[in-house]
Amino acid sequence: MPYHIPRGFGREVHLARRAEYEFALRDEQNRPRSKAEDRSSPLRIMDRTIVVAITGASGVIFGIRTLELLRELGVRTHLVLSAAAKITISQETDWTSGRVVALADSHHDPKDIAAPIASGSFQTEGMIVVPCSIKTLSAIANSFAADLISRAADVTLKEGRPLLLVVRETPLHRNHLRLMDLAARAGAVIFPPVPAFYGRPENLDDLITGIVGRALYRMDIDNSAYHRWKGT
Repeated sequence: MPYHIPRGFGREVHLARRAEYEFALRDEQNRPRSKAEDRSSPLRIMDRTIVVAITGASGVIFGIRTLELLRELGVRTHLVLSAAAKITISQETDWTSGRVVALADSHHDPKDIAAPIASGSFQTEGMIVVPCSIKTLSAIANSFAADLISRAADVTLKEGRPLLLVVRETPLHRNHLRLMDLAARAGAVIFPPVPAFYGRPENLDDLITGIVGRALYRMDIDNSAYHRWKGT
């Protein structure tokens, strides 16, 4: 799997990591192999890992679809599910929290600030908070790392990795806009779940998938889940 450099985030850091990746790839390809090794198995060096946080904002289906698409793409996921998110899941979908957790490779309690993703030494390709509540936006914008979601987001920013905040709120007052600006100045991407209707979504499922596919593409995770504009 090729190593992608996320656009606009810590480019020098990612250039160094790409060089590290390419060196490790050459070393792995050139090393002697025993007959017992399965040469057809995929090379797994520096697997892509994404932190996914689902908060209690309306629109938890966006977080669920994110996990589904990342699973299909073979991207490892570390999930943090807030207490409010579990309530919203039961209110808005037919999913259970257990089924959602099962979509991720790893799951962390939001109170566990000693989890691996709470440290910058744990390498990931970035983090997406989907959906992102205003409460979580406020914590991230002000570096108030009181739980694992805000701590992992703060780590993502300080390490120069991509952080997407799928803020799901409307209408917005001035403090909401101020918090978005503050988070954006720190390096986060504010990604409201706005559909692209040129893709002619036929139903709600198409609309949800298209939005999530576009969000993942913004994190430099290529996918075919959304329609790309090809001009007129």
